[in-house]
Amino acid sequence: MDIKEKKQTKSKERVRDHGEVFTAEREVKAMCDLVKDETERIDSRFLEPACGDGNFLAEILMRKLAVVRKKYGKSHLDYEKNAILAASSIYGVDILIDNVIACRERMFGIWDKEYTAVCKKDCSDETRAAVKFILSRNIVCGNALTLLCVDESGNDTKKPIVFSEWAFITGSQMQRCDYTFAELLAQDDDKQKQQSMFDAKPSDEGKFLKRYISHYRRVQENG
Repeated sequence: MDIKEKKQTKSKERVRDHGEVFTAEREVKAMCDLVKDETERIDSRFLEPACGDGNFLAEILMRKLAVVRKKYGKSHLDYEKNAILAASSIYGVDILIDNVIACRERMFGIWDKEYTAVCKKDCSDETRAAVKFILSRNIVCGNALTLLCVDESGNDTKKPIVFSEWAFITGSQMQRCDYTFAELLAQDDDKQKQQSMFDAKPSDEGKFLKRYISHYRRVQENG
């Protein structure tokens, strides 16, 4: 096994059992460049259905945060809100719990490094906790084929994957709307419904699950 292969695989068993091969950094950057404008739009949503430990998601987050710093770096409050928006727009699913944990930690590490560098003494531990919570909801352990959550052994449970849409509505108030992944895909495929993939309005067909509204620094209080 050469050096490049070591970076892209963890073990032969994981490749055999889960087809796990990590995309190399060069390929990640090249693929993200194909949608460069979207990766640099702060609120543009991305979903990686087999995210591993976050190679694609990390690259997208870094690009978004670079834009946030450039546009809002002179105001710590504006930077803070838009940095949260950037993190809240990125989603991932992986069937292996260690990958999910590593991805969340990696994403938070990238976010917190930038946040600390820009906001310095104005950083808030409450804001950090909010971002950790957002990542815990956006990066989930599940099976993207069956659309179900999995247990620690990677076996399907009866619990559907649920994603949250995050959006600022007024001032410092942030709205979270929960939807099941399966219903989001069904909605996205039905061209006659004329609704966005993340529709914040409840419908009779059960796509929308629940809405929460809170200060952006306290989204974690809704559990």
